[in-house]
Amino acid sequence: MPHFQDIVIQITDLKKSFKGINAVDGINFNVFKGQCFGLLGPNGAGKTTCIEILEGISKADSGSVVFPALPKKMHLNQYIGMTFQHTALPDFIKVKETLALFSNLYPSTLDQNQIIQSCQLEDILHRDVKKLSGGQRQRLLLALALINDPEVIFLDEPTTGLDPHARRDFWTLIESIKQLGKTIILTTHYMDEAHQLCDQIAIMHQGKIIEQGQPLELLRKHFNRSVLNLPIEDITEFKQSLENYGWIFHKQNAELETENLPEAISFLLENHINIAHINIQQRTLDDLFIKLTGNSLND
Repeated sequence: MPHFQDIVIQITDLKKSFKGINAVDGINFNVFKGQCFGLLGPNGAGKTTCIEILEGISKADSGSVVFPALPKKMHLNQYIGMTFQHTALPDFIKVKETLALFSNLYPSTLDQNQIIQSCQLEDILHRDVKKLSGGQRQRLLLALALINDPEVIFLDEPTTGLDPHARRDFWTLIESIKQLGKTIILTTHYMDEAHQLCDQIAIMHQGKIIEQGQPLELLRKHFNRSVLNLPIEDITEFKQSLENYGWIFHKQNAELETENLPEAISFLLENHINIAHINIQQRTLDDLFIKLTGNSLND
């Protein structure tokens, strides 16, 4: 795990309400340089409001958002880059022309060839933006977010609607951007995506951060049991001994939840029970979210 020291964003007691409802209710966290920080939560949790405050789109009622390394003479818009979940691009314009158009919006930009290469746009430069596939469009939007050479990049649901292959290609791009030392703030409803990309996550619920930390550390903190599954056809003759050990039988499989995985496996081996088709379930961030909030992140 990378070692992060320099704080890029410092959020202190941030609050924002709408018509008496606390959308953001006194949250605190730091984002460090080179980190991918995931802000997770269902619709209505307050994460979009929080992100809009960090981006300077909305103002907080109270609290503070500080970018310690932001040069005094630099506007925040030059320091950050953004992709939105829904972004409208000009009609009847090609990819290369879109890059040129957005480059003219900033006083200083990255070399276009570098952006084209980093976001793998070489094959679609002369294609109309309306004719791009979902994955191609997301690569273009990422390029536009990088065009001003930002230190911090906000990605709002960047892979929504992409097929699995396109999603994984996009993950590879994000990893390559992290290698450049960029800091990424990610919102996503895909838990495998958060697990793959994020160094830290914060889970929001009803305007508050209810848990925060490294994904693996949080899973270890909240889940100290392993779940084993065996197909019924492999264990029918051993039903009594397995039930005595604590296995629960279902229609197609038997299941055991245990804190001592080596002991459970040893029991199976000592009793000559076939474990060729055993499945050991790993807890996921979605399991964690359900445990903490009672709802799936996708609800």
